[in-house]
Amino acid sequence: MKEKLYTIPLNDAIDEGGECPLCNVERSLEMETLDFVLGSCASYMESDVRELTDNQGFCREHFKKMFEYGNTLGNGWILKTHYMKMRKDFARTVNGFKPNKLSFADKLKGKKSSNAIVSYARAREENCYICNHIKEIYARYIDTFFILYAQDEAFREKVKKGKGFCLTHYADLCEAADEKLSGDNLQKFYDETIPLMTENFDRMQEDVNWLIEKFDYRNNDADWKNSKDAVQRGMQKLKGGFPADPAYKMKK
Repeated sequence: MKEKLYTIPLNDAIDEGGECPLCNVERSLEMETLDFVLGSCASYMESDVRELTDNQGFCREHFKKMFEYGNTLGNGWILKTHYMKMRKDFARTVNGFKPNKLSFADKLKGKKSSNAIVSYARAREENCYICNHIKEIYARYIDTFFILYAQDEAFREKVKKGKGFCLTHYADLCEAADEKLSGDNLQKFYDETIPLMTENFDRMQEDVNWLIEKFDYRNNDADWKNSKDAVQRGMQKLKGGFPADPAYKMKK
């Protein structure tokens, strides 16, 4: 997947609106990566791609999304060679393995098991080709965000007039701001975004409150206002993602 400028898609993500433009970015990246891994271009048949997927594997969430995507043959090919690699690695891990029970004293000291099988399995859980690819490209979007925020007044105005960010992605921005900005620019970022986040947390609270009030029979005829989808938006605002999204499927 070739490198490209991210100013246009980032502006598009802002224009798309919703509770968090960086959630829009992540959703697009995930769809693009699923298309790349399993789509009609058949990248899973390329030896260099399969070497990466064999080595990195996939997390539980993305295995599920790959299954839902719908390419049975593609998933089968990916699993075939991934299992070949995994079985070799597992065989090396268990070769000469002996269990080593933690002593009571070690438990009191807070020591963890040095079990090689546990270490191997945990490392596999933490590695995922799709997650890794998304993280790599997402980091470039964060870099682009601060370039635009510093140089493009129209972009900064769109951010200020938006609905803020989910808490997870706002933390990403704050972490990057502390690294990339300094002095007045850093202070200005927080002066502009903290009130934006506070205002939109308050708005979300009102939407959730009114959703609950609508279940009171006395409000049967009252307007829903903006509360019909308050549950999924409220969840997104706290953790990111799109809880109400249907499964993303292969285009046929």
